[in-house]
Amino acid sequence: MLPSYLLLDLETTGGDPVRDRITEIAAMRIDDGQVRASWHSLVRPGCPIPPLIQRLTGITDAMVASAPAFEDLLADLLPLLDGAVLVAHNVRFDHGFLKNALARAGVERRLRTLCTVRLSRRLEPQCRGHGLDALIRRHALPNPQRHRAMGDVQVLHAWLARMAEIHGAAVVRQHAQALLQTAASLPAQLHTDVDSLPDGPGVYLFHGDGELPLYIGKSVQVRRRVLSHFQADHADAREMRLSQQVRRIEVLPTAGEFGALLLEARLVKQLQPLHNRRLRRDNRLCSWRLQADPRQRPLLVLARDEELQPGEFDRLYGVYRSRRQAQQRLRDIAGQHALCQRVLGLEPGSGRCFAHQLGRCRGACCGDEDLELHAQRVQDALHGERLRAWPYAGPLLLREISADGQRSQVHVFEQWRHLGSADDQAGLRRLLAERRSAGALAFDLDTYRLLLARLAGLAAGGGQGQSRLSVELIPAGCEHGREGARG
Repeated sequence: MLPSYLLLDLETTGGDPVRDRITEIAAMRIDDGQVRASWHSLVRPGCPIPPLIQRLTGITDAMVASAPAFEDLLADLLPLLDGAVLVAHNVRFDHGFLKNALARAGVERRLRTLCTVRLSRRLEPQCRGHGLDALIRRHALPNPQRHRAMGDVQVLHAWLARMAEIHGAAVVRQHAQALLQTAASLPAQLHTDVDSLPDGPGVYLFHGDGELPLYIGKSVQVRRRVLSHFQADHADAREMRLSQQVRRIEVLPTAGEFGALLLEARLVKQLQPLHNRRLRRDNRLCSWRLQADPRQRPLLVLARDEELQPGEFDRLYGVYRSRRQAQQRLRDIAGQHALCQRVLGLEPGSGRCFAHQLGRCRGACCGDEDLELHAQRVQDALHGERLRAWPYAGPLLLREISADGQRSQVHVFEQWRHLGSADDQAGLRRLLAERRSAGALAFDLDTYRLLLARLAGLAAGGGQGQSRLSVELIPAGCEHGREGARG
C-alpha cells in the first residue's frame, strides 16, 4: 500500500483524548509490503476503567494494575513510528490519544496519518457501512479478538490484503497516496467533500445524525475555517467531540463579513446548536431605567425582556444578561462616583447608607446631598452606558458588496432589529413590505452591538475589515441605492 506504514490500534478508558488514558496498544510495522515487526502491550492508565469500557474490551482494572505505564513503553514504540505513516481505522481517535500521551511524556513527534475508514469509502463507495464490524462481515475477515488492540490490527491487515486482491495493489496505493495529500486529518465519518466548500465569506453548519445542527460558525474564508476545526492537533477536547459527531457540512454564502455575522447570530438563536454557547438566545436581558422623578426610590429599576423597547432607550442604561450582572455593574459605578446605593435601590433600609458611614457616599440617603443633584450625577455617571436611540426616521438599508464585486446583499434594519437580508430587489421589496411585523421581533443585544459598531466605523471613515467590503447606508425609500450616504 505505502512504502512504510504502522497499523495501530488503541484501547482507552473513554473517548476524550485529553482526559482519558490508553489501556492497551498494538502496532504492526509494514515495510515494502512485508511485516517487519508486531508488538503489543497492556498499559497502566493511572485511573479506573469505567465498567462499560471493561465490558466492551474485556480489559479490567486488575489486568492493567501491574502493566507498564505509557512512558515505559516508549523505547519499544518510538522506533516503530520512525519514518512510517500512522494507519488506523478512524485514525483521528488513535492519533489524538497517541499525541496527547506523547506530549505528557515530553516527546514531540509529528506524524503523517491515513484513515482506513476513508480509504474504504474511496475503494468501495457503493457500500454503506465502513466501520470495522461492517468490513469484517462484508469480506468474511478473521476476527480473533474484536475490541482488543492486536485483534483489531490483525483485522486491518487482513482487510488491506483483501483490498489488494479485489482492486489491485496499485489502485489501493493510488487512493492511499491521494488521502495522504488531501484529507488525512478529516473525520472518518464526514460525508461532505471539504474541497468543494467555498473559500469566501459565509456561515457553515455542522450536522450530525439529527435534523438540527451541532454547531454554527462563520468566517470570511469558510473552507479554511472548517479545516481548522479538524487540524487542532487533538489538544482541544471540545473540538474532538464535535469532530466525532459531524457527518455533513452545509454552507450559506454571504456577500461579506457583516452578513455572515448577522446570519450566524440569527441562526444560533433560532436553532440553538448544542456546541454554540456565546450567541444563544438569552431571555433574561435587562437594563436599568432611570425614574423621571429624582425623589423616587429606587431611582433605578430593572427593565426586562419586552420592556427593552428602542423607543425607551433614552431612559435605559446598559444591557445585561442577568440581574446579578446588572447589579454588580451598578455597584462598580456607584463606588467610582460616590453615589448612594440605598437611593439607587442596591441597599435596603432607610436613613444613612453603609457607604455614607465610610465616607463613600455624599449623603443623598440622609439629606446631606440634594436629590436632584444626586440624580444628575447618576445620569452623568451612566452616560457611557446609555443605550442609543434609533437615529433614523424609518428603516435603514445597509448594502454590502463582496470584495470581487460579484455579489451584493442589502441588510434591512429598523429600531435596531434586523428584519432580514435580501439578495435582489424583489427580496428587498418583500422585507420593506413586511416591516410592519417588526414589532414581533424581540430586541437582540448581539444585533444591536454589531450594527452600532459598524455604524461607528462608517462614521469614522474606518476600513471594512478582513472582508474588504464596499458598504452603502441607504435612507428609507431609496430602494435602488442611488441616493444616500456612502460609508
